[in-house]
Amino acid sequence: MTKSARAAATAALAALVLGGCSAPRGVEIGPPDPIHNPKPGIFGEGGLKLFGGASGRRGAVETLGVNAYLWRAALDTLSILPLASADPLGGAVTTDWGRIGPNPNERVKATAYVKSAELSANALEVVINRQVSDGVGGWRDAPVAADTARRLEDAILLRARQIRIQETGR
Repeated sequence: MTKSARAAATAALAALVLGGCSAPRGVEIGPPDPIHNPKPGIFGEGGLKLFGGASGRRGAVETLGVNAYLWRAALDTLSILPLASADPLGGAVTTDWGRIGPNPNERVKATAYVKSAELSANALEVVINRQVSDGVGGWRDAPVAADTARRLEDAILLRARQIRIQETGR
């Protein structure tokens, strides 16, 4: 490919990508009502959805493959631990090992799975792993209290509802 052909291909690709960043004149861009009137994004109905908003308004909700309120609430709630990975397409937020309490011989790791676009308890699953020090520099798995994951799910659901109320007023 010649240098001018490569430059033309790069310019065409840039125009395609940047063309998707704005709406035609007269088209109102605003946060869709993700529950009653979802607007399809550039990836089609129910496709990739990200929060942030093209409207420039702080907190506007765009489309995610999973519930945006649960996704943001999981990130907020799990922020007490170091973030290892966040996959908005798969709906998984995974933390790295960290300490929550004052005990230096104990650490936890959590993963929250947002499984659908609904704002419901069925759309969320939390898995918690716990380890304790073996006393010689290593760690061994330890049991987690039976209701710990449920309590963390409840905290994420509560935060998701707070975010929704802040943004929609309902």
